[in-house]
Amino acid sequence: MSPTDYVGLHSRYKEFLQSAHHTLTLDKETEDKVQAKLTKAFNDMMSALFKQKGATLDINILVSDEVQEFIETHASVLDSSFKKVEMSEGMRRRLERSNYIFSGLKTFHELGEAFPSLIDENGGRKPFECFLNDVQKIDGTYNRNYLRAEYNFVQSSAEMAAKWEQFAEDGDRYNLQYRTAGDDKVRPEHVSLNGVTLPMSDPFWESYYPPNGWGCRCTVVQVRKSKYPLTPQDEAMARGEEALQSDTKGIFRFNAGREQKTVPDYNQYTIRRCNDCDLAKGKTTLAFVPDNELCAACRLIRQCENQRFQTKKQYSDGGKVQAHQLVNPTDSDYEKLMQVADFFAKQGYEARLTPKLSRPQKFVYQNIYHSLMGTKYEGKCPDLLIDGKWYEHEGFTSNNPKRAFRNMLTHGLKQSNRIIIDRPDLTDGYMIRSIYGHVKQGKDIEEVWVVEDEKLRLLYKKDRQ
Repeated sequence: MSPTDYVGLHSRYKEFLQSAHHTLTLDKETEDKVQAKLTKAFNDMMSALFKQKGATLDINILVSDEVQEFIETHASVLDSSFKKVEMSEGMRRRLERSNYIFSGLKTFHELGEAFPSLIDENGGRKPFECFLNDVQKIDGTYNRNYLRAEYNFVQSSAEMAAKWEQFAEDGDRYNLQYRTAGDDKVRPEHVSLNGVTLPMSDPFWESYYPPNGWGCRCTVVQVRKSKYPLTPQDEAMARGEEALQSDTKGIFRFNAGREQKTVPDYNQYTIRRCNDCDLAKGKTTLAFVPDNELCAACRLIRQCENQRFQTKKQYSDGGKVQAHQLVNPTDSDYEKLMQVADFFAKQGYEARLTPKLSRPQKFVYQNIYHSLMGTKYEGKCPDLLIDGKWYEHEGFTSNNPKRAFRNMLTHGLKQSNRIIIDRPDLTDGYMIRSIYGHVKQGKDIEEVWVVEDEKLRLLYKKDRQ
C-alpha cells in the first residue's frame, strides 16, 4: 500500500465518522477495557514489526504470534457485539470467520502504515521507544476511532443476519417489509425505503437489506401477504438506488444473512475486485495467484483462519477451553482431553486442544505448533497447549499397572516434557521413584499430572521434589 492509499482510506473514514448517524454502543467502562487490551496487543505487534529487516514489509509477519494475537483480540471485540443475538451455531461461526478476515485485513493496513515509521528522517533506524511512540496515533485512529463505527456496523449486520436466517424458515410464505426506526434521526435518503414490501426471494434484498450504511438502524419484518400490497419491483429498485446514492463505491450493497458475513468482501480495507474474487467466495480449491500485496495478505489471512481455535468454554476470570478446527470430536480421547482442559480453564488458564496430524503441510504444522519449531519436539503433535506450555495426555489399556505407567511415561515424553496420565493402580511413591529413574537416565521431565476421579493432581514438578 502506498502513502496515497492510506490518505484515501482515512478521508473515506473521516466522512463516515463525521456523519450524524454514527453512534457508539459500547459503554465507557467496557470500551476502556477493550482499548487497554487492544493497545497491549498492538504494542506487542509493533515489537514484532520492529524486528523486521529490509526495505519493504514482509507479509509473513501476519502469521507471527504477536500479529495473530492482535487479530484474534480485534476479532473478539467484534464477535462480542452479537454475543447475545440468537442464531444457529453455523451462522455464528461464519459471522465470526468474517470478523477474523476483516480484522486481519485491517491489521495488514496498520502494519503497512506503521512500517515506514521504523526509519528516521536521516534514513537510520529509530530506537524502539521512539518508534513505538510514533505509531501510537495509528493505534488511536484504527483501534479507537474506526473501531467504534466497525463495532456498530458488525452488530447491526449480525442482528439482520439472524433475522434473515429466521425468515428463511418460512421462505416466501410471508413477504418482507423494509422499515426505518421511524424517528427524527432517520436519514432522509432511507425514508424512501420505508414500507417497501417484497417476497424474500426478490433480488431487491440482495442489495438493499439493512444495514445500509454506518449507524443505520433500519430493519426488515415479515408481513402477511393479504395485509400489505407488493411494491412494484422497478419502483423498489429505484427507491433503493436513491437511498444508497451516496454509497458511490457500493460498499454497503450486500445482504449479511444471505452471504453469512458481517462485512462485505469489498470494504474500506479491500478493493472493488474483491467482490468477484474466487478466494472471497470460498472457492479455495482453485489455483490462486495473488497479483498484489493485498491479495497475498488476504490469502495468508484466510489460510490462518482455517487453522483457528474455537472457544468451547469461557469463565469470568479469563480461563477458557479452545479446540482447533482440525480436532476430531469423535476421537476416543476427545472427552478426556476436554475434561483436562476444563480443569485448567477453571483455574484461569487458556487451555487449547490441538489436532493429531499425520504428515501435515508445513504451513499447517507451523501455524499450530510454531513454538515447537527449532526445538527437539519439532514435528511432534502434543495434545494440549496450556498457557503457552505443551502437554501430552496418555491413557492406558494394559492390565499390568507398572507396565501401563512405564508405557505412558515413555510414550508421553516423545511428545512433550509435560505429561498428564490416567492414574494406574500404583502408589505415588512408586510412580515418583519411577520418574526419578527416567530423570537419572537423562530424560527431561518438567511436570507429571495424574487424572483420578475426574480431577487432576500435580504428581511431579522439576526442581520442586
